[in-house]
Amino acid sequence: MQKIDSVLLFAQQFAQEPIELATILLYGVIAVFLVFAMIFALMFAPVFPLWIRAMTSGAVIGPLQMVVMKLKKVNPTVIVDCRVMAVQAGLDEISSNAMESHYLAGGNVPMLIRALVAAHKASIPLNWNTAAAIDLAGRDVLEAVQTSVKTKVIDCPDPSRYGRTTLDGVARDGIQLKARARVTVRTNLRQLVGGATEETVIARVGEGIVSAIGSCSTHKEVLANPMLIARTVHDKGLDSSTAYEIVSIDIADIDVGDNVGARLQADQAEADLRIARARAEERRAMAVAQEQEMRARTQENQAEVVLAEAEIPRALAQAYRGGKLRATDA
Repeated sequence: MQKIDSVLLFAQQFAQEPIELATILLYGVIAVFLVFAMIFALMFAPVFPLWIRAMTSGAVIGPLQMVVMKLKKVNPTVIVDCRVMAVQAGLDEISSNAMESHYLAGGNVPMLIRALVAAHKASIPLNWNTAAAIDLAGRDVLEAVQTSVKTKVIDCPDPSRYGRTTLDGVARDGIQLKARARVTVRTNLRQLVGGATEETVIARVGEGIVSAIGSCSTHKEVLANPMLIARTVHDKGLDSSTAYEIVSIDIADIDVGDNVGARLQADQAEADLRIARARAEERRAMAVAQEQEMRARTQENQAEVVLAEAEIPRALAQAYRGGKLRATDA
């Protein structure tokens, strides 16, 4: 009964003083809010200068988004700097979420933004998705954009890679020509992902130059007009399916080499002489063998003659014995 009375007494006091409990609940909510606000303030304090920089630069990135970046282990300094760079360059369409995704994928966000800014200033059509794919494929997207703006010259052949200094071709008259070419290229951004590399361009140009030299009737024709080779090679479209677009092919140097045709003819004549000697030796050996065979046949016939002569006395003796031959007949 005492317990029941105490409960009733507490209920009466609660009914008489409801304001005090509501105050307690309010204070509890305020305390919880203050705790969360303190935690958020502690997390936001390191990125507060970044937020100020973003706000003053027009690159709007909320404080909560910066805190979430830290929770996702994304460097907010990199994202803010890149966002500011993009906005100041007029690339407002590139969002911070796209930068975060590329950062988490292992891409180089600052280099990607610099490449997009350079492409935008040079009026080169390059969007975010294409540039991100190029970067994630392992290519240097900034260098690719720079090569698109400023052409690149490739030595063909490249002595540092192949150890050769000239491309050797033989004209139809048998004269060897040694040529060196310089190929001017620029990056083809549309085929940079999956396109062939610089080594393929060098190989194709070298093959084209050797083929063009071989198609000329005389070496004098090549020496008189080296650009004939360059135009022939350039018109073949050797830059298809490559990461580069060939701007021009220039013959830097061309020299006369060996008389390969005369050397081949001399080698052929020497080979023909050896074949003729071998055939003559074969005929001589056959003649000697035939002579030895005739001598053997002669000896065989002489032996048969001797045997036949030996049969004559025997036949005479048999005739005497048989009475078929008398001494007067002999």
